Amino acid sequence: MRARDLMSAPVVTVHPWTPAKVAAEILSDHGYTALPVVDDDDQLVGIVTEADLIRGRIPADARSEHLHPYHPGAIETTVGAVMTTPATGMSSGTDVSDLCQALVDGRIRAMPIVDGSRVVGIVTRGDVVRVLAREDHAIAADVRHRLEIYGGAGRWKVEVHDGIVRIVDRFDDETDRHVATLLALAVPGVVGADTESEKEGQ
Repeated sequence: MRARDLMSAPVVTVHPWTPAKVAAEILSDHGYTALPVVDDDDQLVGIVTEADLIRGRIPADARSEHLHPYHPGAIETTVGAVMTTPATGMSSGTDVSDLCQALVDGRIRAMPIVDGSRVVGIVTRGDVVRVLAREDHAIAADVRHRLEIYGGAGRWKVEVHDGIVRIVDRFDDETDRHVATLLALAVPGVVGADTESEKEGQ
């Protein structure tokens, strides 16, 4: 499975000169956790997250025992002043396992998807979790469809349990079994796949 299979596109972006308040409204209205920040040519220059927007922007309650100094004039008002830069982007052909590792290792919630440096989509942790939550019957239907395109109808038996696919091929062709496994692994929601011939299953 590749990033292109999961990414949201077109993606909502903001510019460095966008008011931080506008970025906060976009995140709030759409339920996003982050927005790619682009220049006039849609080139990725940063990312602005919920954390970026709330950091140091909410004054302490006047009744608080630990009142921090508050200087309204020092509050940054543009995305460019609060965004994280440089931002990491990955191509649409990136393997989702590599993308997930980057999200976890970087402790980030969203990954901009780029073509060169131009933003073409975004993948969030939520996108990955939604794929993992796909119903087994929906996964099985997608796997069957791909296998029928490759090797014809009626040839394959497909079972899916907790995202793990078991394929039984009527014929005994090692190359076809390998291709069938790869096709299944490319289906969103599949966490493992194995193909055997009908003879092996007997």
